[in-house]
Amino acid sequence: MRSNFKDKKRIVFKVGTSTITHEETGGLDLVKLERFIRILTDLHNQGKDVIVVSSGAIGVGRKALGLSKKPDSISLKQACAAIGQSRLMTIYQKLFSEYNQFTAQILMTKFTIVNDTSRHNARNTFEELLNLGVIPIVNENDTVATDEIDFGDNDSLSAVVAAIAGADLLVLLSDIDGMYTDDPNRNPDAELISYVESISDEMIEMAKGPSTTLGTGGMSAKIYAAGIANDAGADMAIINGEDMDNIIRLIDGEELGTVFKAHRTRHFHLKEYLERKN
Repeated sequence: MRSNFKDKKRIVFKVGTSTITHEETGGLDLVKLERFIRILTDLHNQGKDVIVVSSGAIGVGRKALGLSKKPDSISLKQACAAIGQSRLMTIYQKLFSEYNQFTAQILMTKFTIVNDTSRHNARNTFEELLNLGVIPIVNENDTVATDEIDFGDNDSLSAVVAAIAGADLLVLLSDIDGMYTDDPNRNPDAELISYVESISDEMIEMAKGPSTTLGTGGMSAKIYAAGIANDAGADMAIINGEDMDNIIRLIDGEELGTVFKAHRTRHFHLKEYLERKN
């Protein structure tokens, strides 16, 4: 199955806050971010459609304001996002422009997904941008939306984007190597699960655990994202984003991370997943 990853044509990459920031300060890790962008541009140069779902707007805004801890109120989170979104996008555009790659920002809300007209328009926008050779950079519109708190960071959003855009692979860059049989930070005997044929109730229970310091999504959110992506017809992989070269290794078919196999569901509809979540 992994040997087929090199033939994937449309790939969504989700990068979390903890993956692109320094843990000590909360500031952006520009070296890692530059490597990430260079790899994505090279994949695009190979003829693949690439979409990025990026967290980090709230973290960047928090850093700019000099806040020592995560904002705990919705209004402060939205204020940080309002400051951080433009700063984060400016950095993305600057780094991508070093490789002559055009980007576009897409801000989505839950309304985009549940409203049939908005969802159709979003699909057309993705298609047009990708046809033009542009790499869309997507985030939830945190300045006006609060759904991210319920969804679990941008994991679910990236799966929604994969479904809307018709991607055949979703890659979640995380701060761990993949999904384990138990929390590897507390249990040294926890084993990495390299392949998931289908998501079981036992697996959902096993995935429930604490969130990271910088991000808001735990493994449970990633399992939920896998359910959406797989039913929409996309394979999903969780890999460690500490080493961005893991992206290359994954696409080359190496055995790393956790891969969830796609199994397109008939009459798949995103709204049903949102209703089920709520």
